[in-house]
Amino acid sequence: MRAVRRTASAVAATALIVAGLSGCLGKDDSGSRGGGAATGGGAVQGGVTVASADKPVAKATFPSPIASGATVDLAVLGLKAGGRLADLSISMTPHVPNGATQRITPYLLNGGTPLGVFLIDNVNLKRYLVVKDSSGHDLQTDYVTTNIANDQPGQLSFTFAAPPKGVDRIDVQIGNWPIFHDVPIAR
Repeated sequence: MRAVRRTASAVAATALIVAGLSGCLGKDDSGSRGGGAATGGGAVQGGVTVASADKPVAKATFPSPIASGATVDLAVLGLKAGGRLADLSISMTPHVPNGATQRITPYLLNGGTPLGVFLIDNVNLKRYLVVKDSSGHDLQTDYVTTNIANDQPGQLSFTFAAPPKGVDRIDVQIGNWPIFHDVPIAR
C-alpha cells in the first residue's frame, strides 16, 4: 500500500511539474501551449493518451519480443523545444497476435527492459537523457505501467534539456529498436 501511495504521489507531482513547465513555455504557432504534445493532443482512453491523426515526422514498424509474430509501429509525433526544455511525443501501436487477452505496455513491447529514450546530438556529440524533477522522478510517461490497447496507438511523452539553437535536427533512440535519424526540432 505504501508503494502505491508513493507512486500516486510521484505521478501527481510529475503532472503538476509538467503542467507548470508547459504553461511557462508560451504558445506555439498552432495556438496550443508549448511543452505538451508537439503535434496536437489526442484523446485520453483508460489513462493513456491515444495519439492524434496528425502526420508523424518519422515512423517505422519493428518486431517486438512480447510474443511470437508481434510488431510495434513507432512514430515520432514531434520534438518541440521551448526555453530550456524540449518535449518529445511518440506513438506506439502494438500488433500482438491474440493480444486482446494480454497486458501490453511499452516496457513489455521492448522485451521487459527499460525503454531508454534518448536524444543524440551529432553536432555537439551529446546524448540527452530525460530530465528529472526535484524529487528525482523522470519527466516522462511511465512506460512500465502504461497500458496500450492492441492495434490502437498510445501516445507517450518525454522531456529533455533543449539542444542548443544551432541544432535543427537530432537522432532519437527509442528502446531496443533502430535509431530515428535527423528528426526535426520545432522551436
